[in-house]
Amino acid sequence: MLRLLKALPLTLAIAAVSIVATGCSSNNGTKARFVNAIQNTEEYGVGGLDVEVNGTQQFTGVQFQTASANTYIPIPSGNVTIEGFESPGVTTPVFTDSTTLSSGTEYTEVATGLAGGTGTNVVLLSLSDDNTLPEDGTLNFRVINASPNSPSGVDIWIEPTPYPFSLQGVKPTISALAYQSVSGYVNVSYNSNNNEGFTVFVYTAGGGTELFTFPVNVSGSVSSASVCTLVLTDNPNGSTMSSFLTVLNDNNC
Repeated sequence: MLRLLKALPLTLAIAAVSIVATGCSSNNGTKARFVNAIQNTEEYGVGGLDVEVNGTQQFTGVQFQTASANTYIPIPSGNVTIEGFESPGVTTPVFTDSTTLSSGTEYTEVATGLAGGTGTNVVLLSLSDDNTLPEDGTLNFRVINASPNSPSGVDIWIEPTPYPFSLQGVKPTISALAYQSVSGYVNVSYNSNNNEGFTVFVYTAGGGTELFTFPVNVSGSVSSASVCTLVLTDNPNGSTMSSFLTVLNDNNC
């Protein structure tokens, strides 16, 4: 390419460099994954959601309480329109929303709320991710509250399994997490007890009622690290928070 530029007149060489630069900038490194947390599945059926970004289908058949994949895919940056359609092949959108995505960032896009009509009751959470691995022997966890029927806030403990102690007097790992909120990343030590993972305890905020517990088995060791995201959702077609957590493999989880 350099030999070719040397042979061109100056104006043509500048134009050629401009074309090369433009071609490179289109691959901006923005990536995303999609989580379906819209509980009233009767509005879009067992086939899940096909999701388009700026009119191009990017995610296919994403069912309730699942993610498009553990891996991210490249999508456009800037102001984008995201639409969900009943899969397969229905042209009336379940929801339409827009968000702004920064170049070179990884995102988790979570659709929650209730589908129906024009989808105006669907909320799209556009969350930037930090998948930098922490120190070896530790894990970074964060939690997304995508449960419309959750209490006004929930306290969450992430403890090694088996957890032999009472939670009484133990500070929550994450406190008062409200619907449509995401926690920061919290760092916990790897559970070296026969690789048994962790138990997540979810209570109403302020040390109230236990809502549920959920086991999370993750990869890792004293010589490696992981990053994981947990998503709270509702029960399908219900009016209560689900006792199931959607676990996303951010990095080595």
